[in-house]
Formats: sequence, C-alpha cells, structure tokens
Amino acid sequence: MDLRHLRYFIAVAEEQNIGRAAARLHISQPPLTRQIQQLEEELGARLFLRTPRGVELTEAGELFLEEARNIRALVEQATERTQRAGQGRLGRLDVAIFGSAILDRIPKLLLAFRSRYPDVNVVLHTMTKVEQIEALRQRRISVGFNRMVAPGEDIAVDQVSTEDLLLAVPADHPLARHERIRFPDLKHHPMVLFPTGTRPSFIDKVVGLCNASGFQPQVSQEVGDAVTGVALVAGGFGVCLVPESATTLQLPGVIYRRLTDTPPGCFVDLCCIYRKGDKSPIVAAFRETVQACRSMHAAQAEASRQIGN
Repeated sequence: MDLRHLRYFIAVAEEQNIGRAAARLHISQPPLTRQIQQLEEELGARLFLRTPRGVELTEAGELFLEEARNIRALVEQATERTQRAGQGRLGRLDVAIFGSAILDRIPKLLLAFRSRYPDVNVVLHTMTKVEQIEALRQRRISVGFNRMVAPGEDIAVDQVSTEDLLLAVPADHPLARHERIRFPDLKHHPMVLFPTGTRPSFIDKVVGLCNASGFQPQVSQEVGDAVTGVALVAGGFGVCLVPESATTLQLPGVIYRRLTDTPPGCFVDLCCIYRKGDKSPIVAAFRETVQACRSMHAAQAEASRQIGN
C-alpha cells in the first residue's frame, strides 16, 4: 500500500462515484478502478458496494476511511514540518553566550530571531571563548558570540557590531566631574580589568590601548567579567573600561563617561562564530537575522551621527 492508494480511496469514498472521483484526481476511470481493487485485495476486505448511483462504503470501508484520513493528516503535518525545518523555521538552535554583550546586543538579536522563527527552540549556553570553539567543533552548539575572535581553519566569524569603550567611574571620583575624560589621564588612576582567564582577551586590548597612549595601567584588580568589574568600581577599587553595552549595568555609585584623545582602536567588536561549511538551514536563518540586525544598527548609528551634526 502506498499513499497514492489512500488518496484514491479517500476521493472515491467522498465522491461516492468512481467517475467523479476520477475527474477530481485527473485520471481516467479504469486505472482508478484497478487501484481500488488492488487496495481491497491487499487489505483482504471489501471497501465499496456498487449502487445504481455509484458506490457506498462497507462497514470495513467506513473504518478504513477514518484511518486513511488520520494517516493523510499525519503525512501532511510531517510534510509541512519537514519543509519548515528545511527552511530553518523549525528545530533547535544551541547558542553560546558570554559576558557583557548579554546585557544588550545578544538579547536583541535573539528576540529578533525568535520573532522571525517562533518555532525554533533557542537554547543558551554560557561558555568562554575556548569552550565555545571546542563546543562548535564537537557540534554541541550551533553558533556562539564572543569578542576578538580570529577566523580559524574550521571556524568562521561574522562581525555583529562594534562598540565604543566607555569609562565606569565611582560617582565621587575626581574624574566624575568631567563629562568627557581624556584617555591619557587614566594613567593617574587605578584600573579594574576583565576578564581573567584565557588570553588574549579584553584585558590585553585595554593594556594595549594604554601602552599606545604612553603609559602602563595601574591594575588594582583583574576580575572574571564586566558585572564584577563594575561592582568593584562601585566599591571604590578604581575605574574600568567597559564596552558600551555594559553601561546598562546601573549600579548605585557608578557613572559612565565617554573618552576623548583616545588611541586608535578604542572600541571592541562582537562576533558570531560558527562552523565553516555548516549547511544547517537554521544556522543560515540565524546568520541572516544577524546581518539584518547589523544593518539596522549601522543605519541607526548613522542617523544618530547626522542628528549630532
């Protein structure tokens, strides 16, 4: 028995006439009659009785019609779900996240993706950069977000955005009196750096910027993440350079200031990483969302600059 037999049977049962069923199926009457006979032989049961006006279902035929319709519905559902999965609209996406970007950019991206593909189950995993790359290679995650990631032999990188670096300052700190702070002036103040762990990291970025401005930073503490860094700023341990997304952390006693006289590269990127050659439709759909959000963010940033001018 194949699906064609079921389709033919349902048409005859609903039309109660071989001729009308054949016209509905766009086939001639003799082949349809043979198909119904073959189905009855395979089932070992009579499905139709001939009447002067056409055919009518037997008791076995009535039962089989109910089952055939159930099977048809399941096949249609399976077909639709398979098509949606093939289009990246159904399935599961494992996403690795980290640090300060989860405070702003990443949630916006994930929300945009969910609004486009509500039937894709997005599962989040908190991982360091090294853990993300290893998980990608082991296929435990589909994509990851991180900063300062170079493409590898098997790892591809899409830039999501770049963020200016701002200074988190205790509210009673002398620097807090200035709306903008000269970067070279940081040499006079202890700094909290993050994150500890695998190098190179954002710590190396900050140290490099300080060196480019002609000084070695006074490091008061090295901590694991931006949240801890800003908390230590609130506690008076020093000042802290943070990506702009981290300024959503509004802790009592901490204010954020923009910098002037900055060395080249006083910004940090946010990247989406994935396996090279990954043919997953869901990953492709997610990358399209990343691209759309990046374009929208760039347009908004340009509009803000125009207003500022």
